[in-house]
Amino acid sequence: MATGQRRRDVLRAGLGVFALQSVWLNQLKVAAASQRSRPSTNAHEKARSCVFIFLFGGPSHVDLWDLKPDAPAEIRGDFLPIETNVPGIQIGEHLPLLAQQMDKLCLLRSMTHRMPVHGPACSEIYSGRPYFGAPVTDQAREEDWPSIASLVYRFGGLADREAGRLPHSIVLPWYTQFVGQDRRIAGQTGARMGEQFNPFLVEGNLTDPDFHVRGMQLPGEVSVSRFARRRALRGQLEPLGLTETQQTFQTRVAESNFDAAAALVERTEAAGVLDLSREPDSARDHYGRTRFGQSLLMARRLVEANVSLITVNWDDDHKDDKVSPHWDTHVENFPKLKDRLCPVFDRAISTFLADLGQRGLLESTLVVALGEFGRSPKIGLVTQNGMTKKTGRDHWPHAFTALVAGGGVRGGQVYGATTKNGGYVADSPVTPADLAATVFRHLGIDASTAYHDHFLQTRQPLTTGRPVELG
Repeated sequence: MATGQRRRDVLRAGLGVFALQSVWLNQLKVAAASQRSRPSTNAHEKARSCVFIFLFGGPSHVDLWDLKPDAPAEIRGDFLPIETNVPGIQIGEHLPLLAQQMDKLCLLRSMTHRMPVHGPACSEIYSGRPYFGAPVTDQAREEDWPSIASLVYRFGGLADREAGRLPHSIVLPWYTQFVGQDRRIAGQTGARMGEQFNPFLVEGNLTDPDFHVRGMQLPGEVSVSRFARRRALRGQLEPLGLTETQQTFQTRVAESNFDAAAALVERTEAAGVLDLSREPDSARDHYGRTRFGQSLLMARRLVEANVSLITVNWDDDHKDDKVSPHWDTHVENFPKLKDRLCPVFDRAISTFLADLGQRGLLESTLVVALGEFGRSPKIGLVTQNGMTKKTGRDHWPHAFTALVAGGGVRGGQVYGATTKNGGYVADSPVTPADLAATVFRHLGIDASTAYHDHFLQTRQPLTTGRPVELG
């Protein structure tokens, strides 16, 4: 009997019950060890994290954090600026809690790019690369640039982290996607670098009392120690398997996937990192029992677990709004910001920043929050979407704001500036590539590291941007 056949027979007869659910392998597309590259890091260095908050739809910078109170009414709109806890810095009146955290924040008011369509604009922010084609679709393509999240998944993390660590890059609570489209928004995965490097997705409604990550819980009769013994038995059968020369690349990746998935189950089962029910009700209430609030609470737990990059995609109950879902306020811009969006955002982000600060995590954690673009300075101006009404603001990529905090960033400052109507950058422009370079630098990842681009069949650096000096 051939060795490979004997091994398969034994596995089929005795180890079927030991197999992990297939969803683990779908979620944990871990690369083969030979393809991984980790930065060399001092063993005593404190783990650094980044929480990248994506406000899907494009929030109105001129109504939230770059107000123009002296501009004409059709530009300044309905909202008034309010003072923050930093003298001389004002933000929108419907962000009163965030105003009291301004000493931790940098308002980076000079973000800019040229893509007015959601998909290409999202791709620019998610990947830190200028979009490769014309702005004609929102949906992902095979030639998409790899996301910052996928690059960190592959190249990030401290070298001395223990076996069974959580993935270096985690996305929650979903991949952004418009209702009615069959593919996710562009730029969120490994794409032309390879889908095996997709970040780990923690998907679902985190406000659900029964929320859990599918495939990450052991059956009730299987303890962590029993599961470890099963893994050890499986390992003893490995010598009966195929030789290295007989293994295909897919086989080696599958083996790596199994090992990573099994180790992750052991770690999360023991530590309960992904179990929000272990948080006291007071903490969950403080963040707000919303999808965004609970996502940021989960992000704090993942920072404590030394995950390098946590991407939090804005999610709410308005996916079915075909004209103005999420922050895409083509209609009734001011009521939607005031009543639907700002209260949720204000409560969650202010609590998150305060929580990180109180736990001593803010200095080692870079927090970035922005959308794919801003909104048109003139109310009712149609710039891209013909469904924009007189009560709304259209897409505007030429100037918008990113909120940046922690990670050595000096709080209580404004970086860059826009023109009198908020329409264009007047000082210190920052591109998505520059923002990506800033994230990589904070995480200790060499941005000149190259990966293989399967689309162009060439080597590509992680980013072409330059880090922004915000210290």
